[in-house]
Amino acid sequence: MLKTKASAIARSTRTSTGTRPLHGSYGHDVGCSIGTRALHGSTGNEANHSAMNDFIVSILESNPSTRDAKTYLGTFATKSKPPPTSKLSPQTATRPTIPVNTKNPLNLPSDVLHTLLQGPKLAQVVEDEKHVSPNPQQRAALELLNPIQRRTALVKLQGPFTDRQLESICLGLVYLGKLGLVCVIVVARDDWHPGSSGERRNAQEDVMRVARELEAQGAKARPILGPTVRLGPKPRQSNDSLAVSSIESVSAAVDATEEMNAHTLPEDLVPVRSALKAGEIPILPPLALDSFSRMVAVHPNDVVEALMKGMVDVGQKRPKQLLQQNITPTKSITENDPANTEETALNSETAEEQEDDIDMTPLRLMIINREGGVPSYARNGLPHLLINLQSEHQHIHETFSPAWTATHPTSLSNLSLAKSCLKHMPPTSSAIVVSHRSPRSLIANLITNKPAQSSSLPSYLLNVGAKKVTPHTPTLIRNGLPMRVIQRADMAEIDRAKLTDLLEASFGRTLIQNAFYERLEKVLDYVIVAGDYAGACIVTEEPIPSSSSSPSSSRLSLSYLDKFAVHPSHQGDGTVDFLWVALHDESFGLGLDHALNPNEGGKMGVGIGRDLVWRSRSNNPANKWYYERSSGHLRMGSAWTMFWCDAEARLKEQEAKLVEGGWTGARHVVGMKGRVMEGLSFVEGGEEDRLKDWAGVVESIPSSWVPLSK
Repeated sequence: MLKTKASAIARSTRTSTGTRPLHGSYGHDVGCSIGTRALHGSTGNEANHSAMNDFIVSILESNPSTRDAKTYLGTFATKSKPPPTSKLSPQTATRPTIPVNTKNPLNLPSDVLHTLLQGPKLAQVVEDEKHVSPNPQQRAALELLNPIQRRTALVKLQGPFTDRQLESICLGLVYLGKLGLVCVIVVARDDWHPGSSGERRNAQEDVMRVARELEAQGAKARPILGPTVRLGPKPRQSNDSLAVSSIESVSAAVDATEEMNAHTLPEDLVPVRSALKAGEIPILPPLALDSFSRMVAVHPNDVVEALMKGMVDVGQKRPKQLLQQNITPTKSITENDPANTEETALNSETAEEQEDDIDMTPLRLMIINREGGVPSYARNGLPHLLINLQSEHQHIHETFSPAWTATHPTSLSNLSLAKSCLKHMPPTSSAIVVSHRSPRSLIANLITNKPAQSSSLPSYLLNVGAKKVTPHTPTLIRNGLPMRVIQRADMAEIDRAKLTDLLEASFGRTLIQNAFYERLEKVLDYVIVAGDYAGACIVTEEPIPSSSSSPSSSRLSLSYLDKFAVHPSHQGDGTVDFLWVALHDESFGLGLDHALNPNEGGKMGVGIGRDLVWRSRSNNPANKWYYERSSGHLRMGSAWTMFWCDAEARLKEQEAKLVEGGWTGARHVVGMKGRVMEGLSFVEGGEEDRLKDWAGVVESIPSSWVPLSK
């Protein structure tokens, strides 16, 4: 039955917090810190090339997958347009065009291109002085540097920062602009107090300071010193009005029941749009105009949220609607500000110019501060890597340690700000809370839209080596999906049609429905469903033959992961990590403090953890992902590989006994990229022959799919 020997086992040691395979790629150490020289200006070619080198290395270190690169290019690649009708003279029209060098589309200097091609993890380069032949990874990096469509991000710059810190932050924002993400910055300071003397002047001075630093880094900045936000009820269009005749008529329709909060009108965003269209970075103070037309200082979060709502509402549609109706907006708040004098009539733009208008809908919310990400009780105060707001927001508030109010005083308010903003942003958008010490993570987040490290990795991998979580590791926040656990007793609540559609879309196969659900009725333990069947994992109780002589078979059943599926439309948006963490909490992580996450219908951390076993075809591309998250794997012939995750609570007990006997714990060897050289043995007491028992059960489970036609 068991077609491989014990030598085929992939690991020789393990720990209670997880171990890693002795093969595979797990990233690399960061080779250099963020640069400090301007990308443009009069600092000379050496400085320019050094900054460009640093920029390219930042892109390479983001390590985007093929899916990440396609998603990025799909968002930022230049939109294809039909060729315009030529209005040139025949002599000019026949002038030959300049050919594009596809091997070096940016015409980068030779030394910069050399750095790109010799960057981290790039090998087998064919290069001469005039012609370079990039391999696929290098070609992907060059594509990321191609001309792009500009999108926007809303940035809360939460100081105070030293000059050196601000320089590093601004250079990171300049890098984002080169990749197509133009930032709208709202300045904030933790040492600002409402009602203090000179608060408006101090806010405006900080705006100018940020603008000067951005200019020093080669960017174009536009300080907007007046308010762009209003206080009071926001006017809205009447329900019985099918068309907008003028913005004045909209202003007359006020919802009397609406709360008195901060908001913007389309005309208030004219200076911001003008700056973005001119390739400038708008910088705004936390100021607002009250109902008596007085300029007052307000909380920066109110300004950020109001801007987010207004920018999403405007997007590209609002100006086009105004243009079609030939409407001239009312005066903007900042029109009379001498620092922001500009033409505000939108009807002066031609239809062709409007077609090239920048989309103001923010793709990212970035909160750059001094304290770093949101601390997690499960990581002993180190930051959360990825937060699912739908299922974790309230739980994070409830488990927030009082001691963190001193070290992370704004974490909860920033989390609430992210929740408020993400409600209005596109579903694929995210928010990131990052320390000023990690500006490069902004580039990685832009390209991959993923956390710095996967939140579903075993804790051990996140404690040592290149994947180690530090106090400055950023927190990525997504609106996410609710997680629901359906127990065997409630199997009737499973929507079989939706589950079938999910499984078939995820696996690309046709399910044998009758046989599959008949089997589940006999052996189902529970199903975890993400959202409206955006993802699901099915865990069964598989009987172990009573004739087995292994002590591990005394339980007479095996916890088996029958299906783990994420719909293709949700692959890459964090659903897979949300689902795996929920699976961890309900199975092999059960019994530990960090398994207390509130999954609807789940065990809420109460119970005894169990070993979890599953199988995957040996040629499954997802196996690398499984290698990183499993405690071990065993090849069963050439077709299948069996994986398992050990119950973490049991391993902690075994480790505690070893420590009592003088064991000093798992040892991390420098230079071995975090691999454990000493730890629990592969087979502890009571685990003899368990792999043989597991393999026998797994091999007997029938396939759920209609056979592929040959």
